Amino acid sequence: MFQLLSLLSGLLLAIMIFINGRLTVQVGVFQATAIIHAVGAVFAFVVCLIRKEKPLPKSHSPWWFYLGGVVGVFTAVFNNFSFGKISLTSIVALNLLGQALFSIVIDMTGWFGMTRRPVSKSSGIGLLFCLAGIVMMLDQTVLDASLAVWFSLLTGISIVVSRSINARLAERIGALPGSFVNHIAGFPVTVLLAIWAAEKLPLIQFDNPWSFWIYTGGILGVGGVVLFNILVPKISQFSLTVLTFVGQIFTSFIIDLATGQTVDDASFTGALVISAGIALNLLIEFYSSRKNKKSSAPN
Repeated sequence: MFQLLSLLSGLLLAIMIFINGRLTVQVGVFQATAIIHAVGAVFAFVVCLIRKEKPLPKSHSPWWFYLGGVVGVFTAVFNNFSFGKISLTSIVALNLLGQALFSIVIDMTGWFGMTRRPVSKSSGIGLLFCLAGIVMMLDQTVLDASLAVWFSLLTGISIVVSRSINARLAERIGALPGSFVNHIAGFPVTVLLAIWAAEKLPLIQFDNPWSFWIYTGGILGVGGVVLFNILVPKISQFSLTVLTFVGQIFTSFIIDLATGQTVDDASFTGALVISAGIALNLLIEFYSSRKNKKSSAPN
């Protein structure tokens, strides 16, 4: 079940990156980030009321538990900056690299109060497949936009930090209220950045009846945060990262093809290599788990 939810979170992330990128093209990086957080906060607040959950329940949590949304601002800014400068597939691949490496650090050290999970042999195999696949997936665009490459790597790291902090808060107040806090905490930061970056904020305009969809990225962001709040305590950061990637990368392929972006054979091959490594990872863990159960069973 948790594996399927991880795949679903990847699908949501890919669609969210695309929608937010289109909004960025119209209103700018910082303005788009402010709109995304405002929409997400309102949506999470309304859903909390419908579900009769307190959006801001009382909690005696450490102050840093509330910083997940602030870190998430940089996730949105970095992704929005990279959109259009390198391909969506390359953005996802570089996000994965940053996430995979930092996820292993979190699993090994237990930073942010996460459960310490020593890196298994199967995780090492999966990481090697991931690195090989990422190298295959990167295209010419990454050579022409080095700053976007670094921002995409930083996005991966910020994703792991943000979801770890959010998960700690969600353990105390719930997954949905945690998502609301994430968006409401980040919103003031986005507004300040938007004011600093522009002489005047652009008005929300609907050029045609269907243009509203570019403002829905915040809604998907709420769903993504809720899923991560549920998943982070249940599986390792590395497993969550690579499983999310599978859903994200193949959704990105479909989006790239549907929007006329070039998806070359190397990118597709790289994704297959990574997916094969993940499948091998899961297979090794499955048989290892069965072996351990048999050895511990009473004679």
